[in-house]
Amino acid sequence: MVPRSGQAGPPASRLRRLATPLGILATVTAAFAYVGTVDPNEPGHYPVCPLLKITGAFCPGCGGLRSAHAFIHGDLGAAFSANAIATTGYFLFAAVWILWLVRAWRGQPLRIALAPAWWWGIGALLLVFTVVRNLPFGSALAP
Repeated sequence: MVPRSGQAGPPASRLRRLATPLGILATVTAAFAYVGTVDPNEPGHYPVCPLLKITGAFCPGCGGLRSAHAFIHGDLGAAFSANAIATTGYFLFAAVWILWLVRAWRGQPLRIALAPAWWWGIGALLLVFTVVRNLPFGSALAP
C-alpha cells in the first residue's frame, strides 16, 4: 500500500528516509569531535594548506580548522575571526540539515535549486573574501 501525499508511511520506510541525513550528521559530528580534541593551533597535527605553503596567500578555507575548533568549544568570536566564511557555513549547514531532516521525516525530497546567478554570486563572494583577506586593509579577515 502506497501512502497518500502528506502521510508518513510505515516506520521502516521513514527510517530508511532518515538514514542519509542522520548518517551525514554522524559524520560531521565525528569530524567536529576530532577537530575539537586535536587542536589545529598546535603545529604538526594537520597538514599546511598547499596554497599558503607555496604562495604565502590565504585561500578561502585557511583558518577553517581553527574556526571549527573554536566553534566546537563555544568561542564564536574566535571562530568567526579564524574564518568568517566557514563559521557562516556551519550555521547554513545546520539550517539546511534541519530542513532536510524535516522533509525526510515527512517523506518529501529535499530540493534546493539555486539559479546560476546565485552560484556566480557565491563564487564572487569567495573570490572577494580571498582577495580582501590577503590585502593589508583586510587583515582582520586573515586567520
